[in-house]
Amino acid sequence: MLNKEQIMEILPHRPPMLLVDEIIELDEEHAVGTLHLTGDEFFFQGHFPNNPIMPAVFRLEALAQVGGVALLSIPEFKGKTAVYTGIDNAKFRSMVKPGDTLRMEVKFVKRRGKLAVAQGVAYVGDEKAAEAEIKCMVVD
Repeated sequence: MLNKEQIMEILPHRPPMLLVDEIIELDEEHAVGTLHLTGDEFFFQGHFPNNPIMPAVFRLEALAQVGGVALLSIPEFKGKTAVYTGIDNAKFRSMVKPGDTLRMEVKFVKRRGKLAVAQGVAYVGDEKAAEAEIKCMVVD
């Protein structure tokens, strides 16, 4: 549905902090995106050199970016930026390693004006890798 270049037309993030390769489902209430991990990502170099694991905080950031694509695709928010206002109930279920494809599913559970609350779950295959309630706000 959206490739990396199209995602960068919506999100202000750029490599190496862009953590979404493609969006495969998208509407005003949810989005599903993927990140294909090659092992060349900067965070694997130091986390950990002999046992590379995607840091938990980057799993949350990837989820938030997928939600950001959905939120910033709404016409009134075009060209703006979505920023975190909170993260609740974050859980990390399984390791994410080089060669994995992280699939992130984000669904809005509440939206009012420029504020949004989303439930996000990241998977590797059918296994949950991370989940959290993400709160954000759209800013100019």
